[in-house]
Amino acid sequence: MRVGIGYDVHPFAKGRPLVLGGVPVGGEDGLSGHSDADAVLHAIIDALLGAAGLGDIGQHFPSEDPAYAGADSKELLRHVVGLLKGAGYQVENVDATVIAERPRLQGYLGRMRQTIAAVLGVEDARVSVKATTHEGLGAIGRGEGIAAMAVALLK
Repeated sequence: MRVGIGYDVHPFAKGRPLVLGGVPVGGEDGLSGHSDADAVLHAIIDALLGAAGLGDIGQHFPSEDPAYAGADSKELLRHVVGLLKGAGYQVENVDATVIAERPRLQGYLGRMRQTIAAVLGVEDARVSVKATTHEGLGAIGRGEGIAAMAVALLK
């Protein structure tokens, strides 16, 4: 068994769609980033890569590479799943937490869980997605962006 941790943070950016956990979230500005800036999937990608000892998201999908401009992070995650399989690993479970003052995400968490599980090729019960606030503290607490953390267990 191998464990990995991931973290990602992006500031809000006007005029971009907000995508978290592979799910479009309406009524809010999106996040700034080279790809679709899905902080949840990026944290999961880093947790998976870390658990397998395969580096990090920036090594595999560099922000300087125009091929990843506006990339769908679900496709990046699919690529990582292929890398894991090639290295002999299977995903046991993933647990992610979104940290945001806005928007309220309770109504989206189930779809995020299902979407992530489908991309990982595991049953929904092996994926957990939660949301919390930063209680008004720091940049996230002031509503300047969204962060996410994830833990992954590989076998």
